[in-house]
Amino acid sequence: MPTRHKFDHDLEELRLNILDLGKMVDQQIGLAAQSLMYQDLELANTVVVGDLAVNDLQAIIEEKCILLIATQQPFALDLRKVVAGFKISIYLERMGDLSVDLAKITLRNGQEKMIEPLADIPRMSALVQEMIHLGLKAYVLEDSKAAVDMAVLDDEIDQIYSQVFEELRAIMMADPKKVTLANYLLFACRFLERMGDYCTNIAEEIVYIVSGKRRNLNE
Repeated sequence: MPTRHKFDHDLEELRLNILDLGKMVDQQIGLAAQSLMYQDLELANTVVVGDLAVNDLQAIIEEKCILLIATQQPFALDLRKVVAGFKISIYLERMGDLSVDLAKITLRNGQEKMIEPLADIPRMSALVQEMIHLGLKAYVLEDSKAAVDMAVLDDEIDQIYSQVFEELRAIMMADPKKVTLANYLLFACRFLERMGDYCTNIAEEIVYIVSGKRRNLNE
């Protein structure tokens, strides 16, 4: 197989692996949020176990990126695709870890009735998942404008988090008995807020692939 043809084949395989990883993490986030909403311990355990597959696939992607750089010595756009792909896989894997953290809140809380504002959990998780969907599409199309537009959704996630923080602080001040439950929800929202930040990081990598320039989309 000619060198260039093999490299293009390997890049495509890398791209497909990253898409698969994104889909796995997207599912993990949805299941983790659902487990908390319905206090489904079995679903929470499914998320914890599922993280092993996420880690395994990320490790495969990492190895492929290292081999491509070592054996093909790519430069310019090709090198950016490999480096950005590696970083995107890291951000996705970290989001998978946060999904596990979210599921563990379900396990720690057990069947004890949660408090408001529980409804904000699915709102935030839906926005994170929308960012993942848009980000994966932008990655495939190498569409930097779509990536920048996707990152704007993180502002909405941040706004919800700030609102929830104030609501939960008020709840804890009014009723000390609810401090533990309020903290559980605060951590859950914080995990989702961090996921939004990682999605923004993915958008930055897409912009880097296309333009060759680094741009801070968290400003």
